[in-house]
This record gives sequence, structure tokens and C-alpha cells, in this order.
Amino acid sequence: MNTPQTITVKAGEVELEGLLTVPKSATGLVLFVHGSGSSRFSTRNQYVAGVMNQAGLATLLFDLLTSEENQIDVTTREYRFDIELLSQRTIATIDWLHEQPQLQKLSIGLFGASTGAAAALNAAKARPDEVASVVSRGGRPDLAIPAIPDVLAPTLLIVGSLDTEVLQLNQLAKQAMQTRCDIAIIDGATHLFEEAGTLEAAAFHAKQWFIQYLLK
Repeated sequence: MNTPQTITVKAGEVELEGLLTVPKSATGLVLFVHGSGSSRFSTRNQYVAGVMNQAGLATLLFDLLTSEENQIDVTTREYRFDIELLSQRTIATIDWLHEQPQLQKLSIGLFGASTGAAAALNAAKARPDEVASVVSRGGRPDLAIPAIPDVLAPTLLIVGSLDTEVLQLNQLAKQAMQTRCDIAIIDGATHLFEEAGTLEAAAFHAKQWFIQYLLK
């Protein structure tokens, strides 16, 4: 059983809390870039992380916001759509990973949800040599449209069939991608993949994508 380790990521002038799990002989790491109002304690992301760990992939779930920022955001929601800030925090976390002796040899994949998907794509553009693949679940890649044509990492967009507006936005984003980009539509799923079996299906698609591009 892989036990998550509580870590602190130094991201510029702030410190971000995270949960790091590294299975024995892992060669890839999935960095979770969560979405609106979420955190490292998201039960959905923790479930998906467990699926990745069972496949031999390391995972890092981290808070994009400090505790003070999160308290403000709960009321004002001013941070969760600050894509520039979320992107900077994601890039800083990738740089932190690269500085850790026990982690720097792991191929990095980004798993973005909701607005976190835009931050993940911006980070993939900014760190093309470090980011090997990207997966978006119920994401808003359209919020990173200026960066999308320059993303080199193969990208999978997972969307619920009933999340019609977001599905259309993902299809627009796919058209702008110059690298490999697939869309996996999960039948019967709405935005949060709360319907029976839908989160499991999304996790399966994400796992297969990361296995293809991260495991050596």
C-alpha cells in the first residue's frame, strides 16, 4: 500500500501544501492541477490518484492556493478563475519537482480539472521539456486558447456527454491543438462525473493515456 506523504512546495513567494505518493519503481509522476474551489483533499482527485498509483505512477495533489487565499476565494471566487496565477503556481511546482533528487528523473504528466486544465496547458507550453503529457477532466482548455497551438505534450480531453457546453468548448480547443489531441466522451456523465461509473471510466481513460506517455 502506498502511503501519501505530506509535503510543502515552495512556489515563488508562497508555500503550497501537497500529498505525494511514489510507488516503488515509478518512472512517471502525475501532477494534479485541480479546478474551481477544490483542494488536495478532493475525493474525486484522490480516487483518480489511487488508480494512477496502482498502475505504478507517482502522484502529487497540491493546493494551488494558500489557506488565506482559499478563505478569500470561498467568498469572492476571485482566485479560481485567475488563470495566470494558477498557471504560475503550476509552473513553479513543476520546477520544484525538477529540483527534488528523488523525483527529478520522473516523467511528468499534468491532470487538470475545470479551470485547472487551462493552467495545465499553459504550464505545458512554458515547460515543454518537462511535461510529457496532459489530461483534462471536465476542463476548460478554452481558457488557454492563446497557448494551445504551442503545446507539444500529447493531450487527452475527457468530457461528460451531458456536459454539453463544456463539450463544445473542448471541441474548439481540440481544433486549435497542433500536437496529438484526443477527446474521450464519457456517456451519461455531467460536469462533476457524479453519475454511477462515470468517474471510474474517466480515471481509466486518464490512466491509459499516462501509461502510454509516462511509463518507460
